[in-house]
Amino acid sequence: MKKVLILLFVAIASFANAQTGYKVGDIAIDFSLKNVDGKMVSLSSYTDAKGFFVIFTCNHCPYSKAYENRIIDLDKKYAALGYPVIAISPSDSAAYPQDSFENMRKLANEEKYPFPYLLDETQAITKAYGAKATPQVFLLNKTKSGLKVAYIGAIDNDIENVNSQKINYVENAADALLTGKKPEITQTKAIGCTIKWK
Repeated sequence: MKKVLILLFVAIASFANAQTGYKVGDIAIDFSLKNVDGKMVSLSSYTDAKGFFVIFTCNHCPYSKAYENRIIDLDKKYAALGYPVIAISPSDSAAYPQDSFENMRKLANEEKYPFPYLLDETQAITKAYGAKATPQVFLLNKTKSGLKVAYIGAIDNDIENVNSQKINYVENAADALLTGKKPEITQTKAIGCTIKWK
């Protein structure tokens, strides 16, 4: 009985660690996920990138919809500076048909996404990163050691986009990296829809 309890504790601890995901300072893994154009996309294919905004988002979530234009603007502003947006949909489309690959493709075409919109069909990358909500940003910075996580969390502190005094967390973090500095704020709570796990 004691042996069974020990094995159960080890299994629970391992599962908890698997769900934890990245912390600031960790090196993020690369991936190969299908884009809405049918092509596979990997971070390693962006040879000139200085880093990435890896953003977990989806079609159905009202928070993702509220941030959609800001995500587009983020790519328009920073892709040319070496930090493109890579959007990933982690949602279970069986539970939320709005998040199907076909609907992802339709949304990306309608809104003219300037960035890839990838499907994490197995949710393995979402779990590896430790994303909890949509939208949630992982700002990665390319270093000699690999893609280091520099910031995790919300895009800003103004969901409705009405506060002129809002704090643009992710832009401030990227601006710091572009000047060779460490971001002052490296983690915030991502406010949004919880990820729908399979």
